[in-house]
Amino acid sequence: MSDRKRPTNIGGQAVIEGVMMRGKKIYAMAVRNPEGEIVVEKKPVGGLGKKGLFRYPIFRGMAAFVDSLVTGTKILMRSAEIVMKKTKVSQLITWLKEKLGDKINDILIYFSVFISLLLGMGLFFVLPVAIGNLFKTLVPTWALGIIEGLIRIAIFLGYLWLISRMKEIKRVFQYHGAEHKTIACFESGKELTVENVRPCTRLHKRCGTSFLLFVMLISMIVFFFVRTDVFWLRLITRICLVPFIAGISYEVIRWAGNSESSFVKIVSAPGLCLQKLTTAEPDASQIECAIAAMKGVLEDEPEE
Repeated sequence: MSDRKRPTNIGGQAVIEGVMMRGKKIYAMAVRNPEGEIVVEKKPVGGLGKKGLFRYPIFRGMAAFVDSLVTGTKILMRSAEIVMKKTKVSQLITWLKEKLGDKINDILIYFSVFISLLLGMGLFFVLPVAIGNLFKTLVPTWALGIIEGLIRIAIFLGYLWLISRMKEIKRVFQYHGAEHKTIACFESGKELTVENVRPCTRLHKRCGTSFLLFVMLISMIVFFFVRTDVFWLRLITRICLVPFIAGISYEVIRWAGNSESSFVKIVSAPGLCLQKLTTAEPDASQIECAIAAMKGVLEDEPEE
Protein backbone atom coordinates (compact mmCIF):
# COMPACT_ATOMS: atom_id res chain seq x y z
CA MET A 1 0.00 0.00 0.00
CA SER A 2 1.49 3.32 -1.01
CA ASP A 3 2.04 6.21 1.37
CA ARG A 4 -0.76 8.51 0.11
CA LYS A 5 -4.00 9.99 1.37
CA ARG A 6 -6.89 7.54 1.12
CA PRO A 7 -10.24 8.88 2.42
CA THR A 8 -12.72 6.22 3.45
CA ASN A 9 -16.32 6.01 4.56
CA ILE A 10 -15.58 3.10 6.88
CA GLY A 11 -16.52 3.97 10.45
CA GLY A 12 -16.36 2.07 13.68
CA GLN A 13 -17.28 1.63 17.29
CA ALA A 14 -15.53 0.34 20.37
CA VAL A 15 -17.19 -2.68 21.97
CA ILE A 16 -16.37 -4.80 25.02
CA GLU A 17 -12.79 -6.00 24.53
CA GLY A 18 -12.88 -5.23 20.83
CA VAL A 19 -13.73 -3.03 17.88
CA MET A 20 -16.43 -3.02 15.19
CA MET A 21 -15.72 -1.56 11.75
CA ARG A 22 -18.64 -0.81 9.44
CA GLY A 23 -18.55 -0.56 5.66
CA LYS A 24 -21.34 0.09 3.17
CA LYS A 25 -22.54 -3.52 2.99
CA ILE A 26 -21.08 -5.39 5.96
CA TYR A 27 -19.66 -4.79 9.40
CA ALA A 28 -16.91 -6.79 11.06
CA MET A 29 -16.44 -7.13 14.81
CA ALA A 30 -13.15 -8.30 16.31
CA VAL A 31 -13.23 -9.25 20.00
CA ARG A 32 -10.56 -10.86 22.16
CA ASN A 33 -12.05 -13.83 24.02
CA PRO A 34 -11.03 -15.05 27.51
CA GLU A 35 -8.44 -17.38 25.90
CA GLY A 36 -6.70 -14.38 24.33
CA GLU A 37 -7.78 -15.18 20.77
CA ILE A 38 -9.28 -12.61 18.43
CA VAL A 39 -12.76 -13.66 17.30
CA VAL A 40 -13.89 -11.97 14.08
CA GLU A 41 -17.56 -12.00 13.08
CA LYS A 42 -19.10 -10.41 9.98
CA LYS A 43 -22.70 -9.47 9.39
CA PRO A 44 -24.50 -7.62 6.58
CA VAL A 45 -25.44 -4.03 7.34
CA GLY A 46 -29.19 -3.98 7.84
CA GLY A 47 -31.64 -1.29 8.85
CA LEU A 48 -33.42 1.35 6.82
CA GLY A 49 -30.47 1.98 4.52
CA LYS A 50 -31.06 4.10 1.42
CA LYS A 51 -34.71 3.31 0.89
CA GLY A 52 -37.41 5.74 -0.20
CA LEU A 53 -37.34 9.01 1.69
CA PHE A 54 -34.23 7.92 3.60
CA ARG A 55 -32.08 8.42 0.49
CA TYR A 56 -32.26 12.19 0.88
CA PRO A 57 -30.36 14.64 3.14
CA ILE A 58 -31.60 14.99 6.72
CA PHE A 59 -33.78 11.87 6.36
CA ARG A 60 -30.75 9.67 5.69
CA GLY A 61 -29.28 11.03 8.91
CA MET A 62 -32.42 10.02 10.79
CA ALA A 63 -32.11 6.49 9.38
CA ALA A 64 -28.40 6.35 10.22
CA PHE A 65 -29.16 7.46 13.80
CA VAL A 66 -31.73 4.68 14.31
CA ASP A 67 -29.53 2.08 12.59
CA SER A 68 -26.53 3.00 14.74
CA LEU A 69 -28.58 2.59 17.92
CA VAL A 70 -29.87 -0.86 16.94
CA THR A 71 -26.59 -2.13 15.45
CA GLY A 72 -24.55 -0.64 18.28
CA THR A 73 -26.67 -2.35 20.91
CA LYS A 74 -26.57 -5.64 18.99
CA ILE A 75 -22.78 -5.76 18.73
CA LEU A 76 -22.28 -4.64 22.33
CA MET A 77 -24.45 -7.52 23.50
CA ARG A 78 -22.66 -9.95 21.20
CA SER A 79 -19.21 -8.78 22.36
CA ALA A 80 -20.30 -9.21 25.99
CA GLU A 81 -21.50 -12.71 25.16
CA ILE A 82 -18.07 -13.61 23.73
CA VAL A 83 -16.05 -12.02 26.53
CA MET A 84 -18.25 -13.24 29.40
CA LYS A 85 -19.18 -16.65 28.00
CA LYS A 86 -18.35 -18.40 31.27
CA THR A 87 -20.19 -15.99 33.54
CA LYS A 88 -23.66 -16.26 35.05
CA VAL A 89 -24.88 -13.48 32.73
CA SER A 90 -23.90 -15.50 29.67
CA GLN A 91 -25.42 -18.63 31.17
CA LEU A 92 -28.69 -16.75 31.71
CA ILE A 93 -28.75 -15.60 28.07
CA THR A 94 -28.04 -19.17 26.92
CA TRP A 95 -30.90 -20.44 29.10
CA LEU A 96 -33.26 -17.80 27.69
CA LYS A 97 -32.30 -18.81 24.14
CA GLU A 98 -33.07 -22.44 24.94
CA LYS A 99 -36.49 -21.50 26.32
CA LEU A 100 -37.52 -18.75 23.88
CA GLY A 101 -35.34 -19.45 20.84
CA ASP A 102 -33.27 -16.96 18.84
CA LYS A 103 -36.05 -14.37 19.02
CA ILE A 104 -34.80 -13.53 22.51
CA ASN A 105 -31.94 -11.65 20.81
CA ASP A 106 -34.34 -9.27 19.06
CA ILE A 107 -36.38 -8.86 22.24
CA LEU A 108 -33.29 -7.95 24.30
CA ILE A 109 -31.90 -5.64 21.61
CA TYR A 110 -35.05 -3.60 21.07
CA PHE A 111 -35.78 -3.51 24.79
CA SER A 112 -32.25 -2.19 25.39
CA VAL A 113 -32.64 0.43 22.66
CA PHE A 114 -35.99 1.50 24.15
CA ILE A 115 -34.50 1.85 27.64
CA SER A 116 -31.46 3.72 26.26
CA LEU A 117 -33.70 6.17 24.39
CA LEU A 118 -35.89 6.62 27.45
CA LEU A 119 -32.92 7.38 29.69
CA GLY A 120 -31.29 9.58 27.05
CA MET A 121 -34.44 11.62 26.54
CA GLY A 122 -34.91 11.98 30.26
CA LEU A 123 -31.34 13.00 30.98
CA PHE A 124 -30.62 15.23 27.98
CA PHE A 125 -34.03 16.68 27.14
CA VAL A 126 -36.59 16.37 29.96
CA LEU A 127 -34.14 17.37 32.73
CA PRO A 128 -32.73 20.45 30.88
CA VAL A 129 -36.27 21.62 30.06
CA ALA A 130 -37.33 21.15 33.68
CA ILE A 131 -34.30 23.08 35.00
CA GLY A 132 -34.67 25.74 32.31
CA ASN A 133 -38.30 26.19 33.28
CA LEU A 134 -37.09 27.62 36.61
CA PHE A 135 -35.75 30.64 34.69
CA LYS A 136 -38.88 31.43 32.65
CA THR A 137 -39.85 34.38 34.86
CA LEU A 138 -36.30 35.74 34.84
CA VAL A 139 -35.43 35.71 31.13
CA PRO A 140 -37.33 36.27 27.84
CA THR A 141 -38.82 33.20 26.12
CA TRP A 142 -36.18 33.16 23.36
CA ALA A 143 -33.43 32.74 25.97
CA LEU A 144 -34.92 29.54 27.43
CA GLY A 145 -33.62 27.48 24.49
CA ILE A 146 -30.10 28.78 25.06
CA ILE A 147 -30.25 28.08 28.80
CA GLU A 148 -31.54 24.56 28.13
CA GLY A 149 -28.74 24.03 25.62
CA LEU A 150 -26.05 25.10 28.07
CA ILE A 151 -27.54 22.85 30.75
CA ARG A 152 -27.67 19.96 28.24
CA ILE A 153 -24.00 20.41 27.32
CA ALA A 154 -23.03 20.63 31.01
CA ILE A 155 -24.88 17.36 31.75
CA PHE A 156 -23.23 15.73 28.72
CA LEU A 157 -19.73 16.80 29.74
CA GLY A 158 -20.33 15.78 33.35
CA TYR A 159 -21.64 12.39 32.23
CA LEU A 160 -18.58 11.75 30.04
CA TRP A 161 -16.22 12.82 32.82
CA LEU A 162 -17.89 10.52 35.36
CA ILE A 163 -17.90 7.41 33.17
CA SER A 164 -14.30 8.09 32.10
CA ARG A 165 -13.30 7.47 35.74
CA MET A 166 -14.55 3.87 35.55
CA LYS A 167 -11.90 1.24 34.89
CA GLU A 168 -14.09 -0.81 32.53
CA ILE A 169 -15.03 2.28 30.50
CA LYS A 170 -11.36 3.30 30.30
CA ARG A 171 -10.67 0.06 28.42
CA VAL A 172 -13.55 0.79 26.04
CA PHE A 173 -12.07 4.25 25.46
CA GLN A 174 -8.71 2.59 24.65
CA TYR A 175 -10.42 0.45 22.02
CA HIS A 176 -12.11 3.64 20.79
CA GLY A 177 -8.63 5.12 20.36
CA ALA A 178 -7.46 1.99 18.55
CA GLU A 179 -10.42 2.26 16.17
CA HIS A 180 -9.60 5.88 15.29
CA LYS A 181 -5.89 5.22 14.93
CA THR A 182 -6.52 2.29 12.58
CA ILE A 183 -8.85 4.34 10.37
CA ALA A 184 -6.31 7.19 10.34
CA CYS A 185 -3.55 4.75 9.37
CA PHE A 186 -5.61 3.37 6.49
CA GLU A 187 -6.56 6.86 5.32
CA SER A 188 -2.88 7.85 5.30
CA GLY A 189 -2.21 5.02 2.85
CA LYS A 190 0.07 3.05 5.16
CA GLU A 191 0.03 -0.70 5.69
CA LEU A 192 -2.14 -1.81 8.60
CA THR A 193 0.41 -2.94 11.17
CA VAL A 194 0.68 -2.24 14.88
CA GLU A 195 3.86 -0.23 14.26
CA ASN A 196 2.17 1.98 11.66
CA VAL A 197 -1.08 2.41 13.59
CA ARG A 198 0.47 3.29 16.96
CA PRO A 199 1.75 6.83 16.05
CA CYS A 200 -1.46 7.83 14.22
CA THR A 201 -3.92 10.29 15.73
CA ARG A 202 -6.72 9.00 17.92
CA LEU A 203 -8.97 11.94 16.98
CA HIS A 204 -11.34 11.78 14.00
CA LYS A 205 -13.84 14.27 12.57
CA ARG A 206 -16.50 11.61 11.92
CA CYS A 207 -16.52 10.31 15.50
CA GLY A 208 -19.80 9.69 17.32
CA THR A 209 -18.59 11.94 20.15
CA SER A 210 -18.40 14.86 17.71
CA PHE A 211 -21.82 13.90 16.37
CA LEU A 212 -23.38 14.08 19.84
CA LEU A 213 -21.76 17.45 20.51
CA PHE A 214 -23.15 18.75 17.19
CA VAL A 215 -26.59 17.51 18.29
CA MET A 216 -26.25 19.59 21.45
CA LEU A 217 -25.10 22.72 19.61
CA ILE A 218 -27.56 22.46 16.71
CA SER A 219 -30.43 21.87 19.14
CA MET A 220 -29.64 25.26 20.70
CA ILE A 221 -30.01 26.93 17.30
CA VAL A 222 -33.21 25.07 16.40
CA PHE A 223 -34.82 25.63 19.81
CA PHE A 224 -33.98 29.33 19.62
CA PHE A 225 -36.61 29.58 16.86
CA VAL A 226 -39.09 27.16 18.46
CA ARG A 227 -40.30 29.31 21.33
CA THR A 228 -42.98 28.76 23.96
CA ASP A 229 -43.12 29.38 27.70
CA VAL A 230 -45.58 26.50 28.26
CA PHE A 231 -43.59 23.69 29.92
CA TRP A 232 -45.36 20.64 28.47
CA LEU A 233 -45.50 22.15 24.96
CA ARG A 234 -41.80 23.01 25.09
CA LEU A 235 -41.02 19.47 26.24
CA ILE A 236 -43.04 17.86 23.42
CA THR A 237 -41.42 20.04 20.73
CA ARG A 238 -37.94 19.21 22.08
CA ILE A 239 -38.56 15.45 21.94
CA CYS A 240 -40.33 15.52 18.55
CA LEU A 241 -37.52 17.52 16.94
CA VAL A 242 -34.76 15.10 18.05
CA PRO A 243 -34.83 13.07 14.77
CA PHE A 244 -34.68 16.29 12.72
CA ILE A 245 -31.74 17.60 14.75
CA ALA A 246 -29.97 14.23 14.44
CA GLY A 247 -30.47 14.41 10.67
CA ILE A 248 -28.91 17.88 10.46
CA SER A 249 -26.01 16.80 12.70
CA TYR A 250 -25.37 13.80 10.44
CA GLU A 251 -25.10 16.06 7.40
CA VAL A 252 -22.65 18.34 9.23
CA ILE A 253 -20.47 15.38 10.26
CA ARG A 254 -20.62 13.95 6.74
CA TRP A 255 -19.59 17.29 5.26
CA ALA A 256 -16.80 17.81 7.79
CA GLY A 257 -15.42 14.32 7.18
CA ASN A 258 -14.97 15.05 3.46
CA SER A 259 -13.43 18.49 3.73
CA GLU A 260 -10.05 19.83 4.77
CA SER A 261 -10.96 23.52 4.69
CA SER A 262 -9.93 25.89 7.45
CA PHE A 263 -13.57 26.54 8.32
CA VAL A 264 -14.21 22.81 8.80
CA LYS A 265 -11.18 22.57 11.07
CA ILE A 266 -12.64 25.34 13.25
CA VAL A 267 -16.11 23.71 13.30
CA SER A 268 -14.62 20.29 14.12
CA ALA A 269 -12.26 21.57 16.84
CA PRO A 270 -14.68 21.28 19.83
CA GLY A 271 -15.57 17.68 18.94
CA LEU A 272 -11.93 16.72 18.44
CA CYS A 273 -11.06 18.29 21.77
CA LEU A 274 -13.83 16.29 23.47
CA GLN A 275 -12.45 13.08 21.95
CA LYS A 276 -9.39 13.51 24.14
CA LEU A 277 -11.75 12.46 26.94
CA THR A 278 -13.57 9.64 25.11
CA THR A 279 -10.48 8.03 23.59
CA ALA A 280 -7.30 6.78 25.24
CA GLU A 281 -3.97 5.44 24.01
CA PRO A 282 -4.41 1.72 23.20
CA ASP A 283 -1.92 -1.06 23.74
CA ALA A 284 -0.69 -3.40 20.99
CA SER A 285 -3.32 -6.08 21.66
CA GLN A 286 -6.12 -3.54 21.32
CA ILE A 287 -4.67 -2.21 18.07
CA GLU A 288 -4.52 -5.78 16.77
CA CYS A 289 -8.29 -6.10 17.33
CA ALA A 290 -8.97 -2.85 15.46
CA ILE A 291 -6.77 -3.98 12.55
CA ALA A 292 -8.54 -7.36 12.42
CA ALA A 293 -11.93 -5.61 12.26
CA MET A 294 -10.76 -3.22 9.53
CA LYS A 295 -9.28 -6.04 7.46
CA GLY A 296 -12.52 -7.97 7.93
CA VAL A 297 -14.41 -5.19 6.15
CA LEU A 298 -11.74 -4.65 3.48
CA GLU A 299 -11.84 -8.34 2.54
CA ASP A 300 -15.43 -7.88 1.35
CA GLU A 301 -15.25 -4.21 0.43
CA PRO A 302 -11.77 -3.45 -0.90
CA GLU A 303 -11.16 0.26 -1.36
CA GLU A 304 -8.84 1.11 -4.21
